Amino acid sequence: MSLSFSAHPHGVKTVIVPAAGMGTRFLPATKTVPKELLPVVDTPGIELIAEEAAALGVSRMAVVVAPNKQEVLGHFGQFPELVETLTQRGKLEQVSKVQRAGQLMTPVAVEQDKPLGLGHAVGLAEEVLDDDEDVVAVMLPDDLVLPVGVLEKMAQVRAELGGSVLCAFNVSPEEVFNYGVFDIQEISADVDLPAESVKRVVGMVEKPEASEAPSTLVAAGRYLLDRAIFDALRRITPGKGGELQLTDAIELMIKEGHPVHIVIHEGKRHDLGNPAGYIPACVDFGLSHPVYGPALRKSITDILAEHDALAAASEQG
Repeated sequence: MSLSFSAHPHGVKTVIVPAAGMGTRFLPATKTVPKELLPVVDTPGIELIAEEAAALGVSRMAVVVAPNKQEVLGHFGQFPELVETLTQRGKLEQVSKVQRAGQLMTPVAVEQDKPLGLGHAVGLAEEVLDDDEDVVAVMLPDDLVLPVGVLEKMAQVRAELGGSVLCAFNVSPEEVFNYGVFDIQEISADVDLPAESVKRVVGMVEKPEASEAPSTLVAAGRYLLDRAIFDALRRITPGKGGELQLTDAIELMIKEGHPVHIVIHEGKRHDLGNPAGYIPACVDFGLSHPVYGPALRKSITDILAEHDALAAASEQG
């Protein structure tokens, strides 16, 4: 039995975490290890997501997994034998690390038999919601949004303006073709956040050319969605690749008058879904680590100097 709706400080009881992907961009590593368990320094990405969700005050994490990806949920187990062995050896810091994920929350598995799109994955999780839930969070585990806290700001905007709230980043015009791009209007209502950081969404364009993009504000992997999203997901048709797109369901809600806003996040985003984003995330987290940071900084400096010297020698040769 979950906590009552009123027991959740931001009114959000459940977060949906789609994690059914095959992780093909990380092959061969992901033949046996789900990409959500690849460590950012020493902590799997899925645990970082759980930590962010716990800070929002949610009590249920619905993890959408493929039938062969139960290892993701196993990370949140108790591991009594490992804890006992580490305790006997006096390794209490390591005991704390082993127990930490399970103390954040216990995930609920939602199986997705076939990869039929993000919208399909989110729709499947409706079955775990309680009757009193009128809002649900969606967090994409490939996206690390830093500094944490944007979900709390999004919950504040929803409390004041209603509807659904999404996280947005401002990117250069050359980058918009990689993202879903927001068509926005200024808001007329007063909110407790700076007016320049909250906009109303009047449409979304998926991966447009720079000349066709309505703005440079793009979607990141954080959503607070009114429960009406599930009805919209049932009414959209498959798009490119035969997949149900969450963007299409949000667009439908906008067309039907459902208020949708964005919070423009002033920070950074790491994409853990491919090596080109995962490696910088590990470097960023590593440099900030109190134990590994100083040595890593020196190592990176030495490595860069070595590569620069090799490049210079190659140009001269």
